[in-house]
Amino acid sequence: MKTRIPALTLAAVLAAVVLAGCGGSRNAADAPKEAVATDTGGSLKGDFGPPQGQPINAVLTSPPNVPPPLNRDHPAKVVVELDVVEKEMPISEGVTYTFWTFGGTVPGSFIRVRQGDTVQFHLRNMPDSKMPHNIDLHGVTGPGGGAASSFTAPGHVSRFTFKALNAGLYVYHCATAPVGMHVANGMYGLILVEPPGGLPKVDREYYVMQGDFYTTGKYHEKGHQPFDMEKAIEEHPTYVLFNGKEGALTGDNALKAKTGETVRLFVGNGGPNLVSSFHVIGEIFDKVWFEGGTRFQENVQTTLIPSGGAAIMDFHVEVPGSYILVDHSIFRAFNKGALAMLKAEGAERAEIYSGKEVDAVYTGGRASPNLAAVAEAATAAKAGALTQEDQVKAGQALFAGTCSTCHQANGEGLKGVFPPLAKSSVLKENPRRIVDIVLHGLSGPVTVNGEQYNSVMPPMNQLTDDEVANISTYVLNSWGNPGGRVEKAEVAARRAAGGGANNAAEH
Repeated sequence: MKTRIPALTLAAVLAAVVLAGCGGSRNAADAPKEAVATDTGGSLKGDFGPPQGQPINAVLTSPPNVPPPLNRDHPAKVVVELDVVEKEMPISEGVTYTFWTFGGTVPGSFIRVRQGDTVQFHLRNMPDSKMPHNIDLHGVTGPGGGAASSFTAPGHVSRFTFKALNAGLYVYHCATAPVGMHVANGMYGLILVEPPGGLPKVDREYYVMQGDFYTTGKYHEKGHQPFDMEKAIEEHPTYVLFNGKEGALTGDNALKAKTGETVRLFVGNGGPNLVSSFHVIGEIFDKVWFEGGTRFQENVQTTLIPSGGAAIMDFHVEVPGSYILVDHSIFRAFNKGALAMLKAEGAERAEIYSGKEVDAVYTGGRASPNLAAVAEAATAAKAGALTQEDQVKAGQALFAGTCSTCHQANGEGLKGVFPPLAKSSVLKENPRRIVDIVLHGLSGPVTVNGEQYNSVMPPMNQLTDDEVANISTYVLNSWGNPGGRVEKAEVAARRAAGGGANNAAEH
């Protein structure tokens, strides 16, 4: 049976031949040279023989730290000892969650080995764990990526050995049923398998990993929050976070760099559900090793990282300032927590960038060292000891991240654009109206302090009742306003009543 060549394909081939003939008088040296990608050979060329020398204990690091480059020219036997720890930790200010972890952190410890290494893996499940666990390393060639050999009950240890045949950056995660729940509780991390020659040298390396979390309470609802299986199945996360906690990489915890340095980010996405659109505001990735493999793309603005995938990205820091790391599915950044920061120090370079830095546009209160006052207020409320002073302090921190961009940190607003909150005639006439405005928004013409405004304030319904109460209390007790206190129960009642201050013209 003869195979027919499609007409369009045949035409294309003939055209190529004709064009080649027309250009026959050109010198071959003048023709543009195409870059030919070298085939690494994958796992077929990843075995460099038996390990040499004495066994090496792997250096494991907690995020955002990365073990140093290996600088080794031969395969070795590498021993990795990783503990499974179930522990309660903060997921946001005043909010705790029971995480299941590798190494006691989310994400788990960073593992760095060389292609061709023989890795002896020890997985220990702490005696106080409530669940059995295992590990699936995407860098393993073998059933379940090691999961089939590492099912470990509480108080037990499992061991298996594999050879790292493929270079790249790989996710590892728990694969014990229900798999999604184990991953959603924070059981993931990264293992880097360096190519034989190592990666290009850089000045700083950092470890960042995104994950989506599903709690029974809404975003920022205070107290201990259990896992919500229904939300997870429906893929409606409460939080989308870098390194397991809102604010894990902001304020005092921000990544650091200096101008003139090259920064490398090892970025993973534990999922369990969402794809990440990873972006650094104010930087362009010089190189991105997409999907964590051996090929790189250059001059990239935003790179997709699938759930269960990873990427390596390098960029050079030219000018000082705060660079914001986000999932550019942007509501996740500003309304679910997927936001981090790199602070670069150094001399200004006006020839490259001239302008003023305004952190509040992107991060608000996240640019400050921490939001400890929010957590303290939540603790006091739980103990029944919440004071007006506690609320004012917490409200100030929350105001910085929610309201200050428009109304300014001093409450003066922007003349002719956003109405002032300072010495507000509206609040003087009716102090309780602040609650309705925050909850339900305000649109249409409104006169404040003798001047008319006509802007749109969207309802801040992403805020919890206690956050609205604290912000309202702060505003009422600041900038010459009438004072007073708003409690959580009042906010809850006004939220349930609905309506409120949607149309300014009606008030």
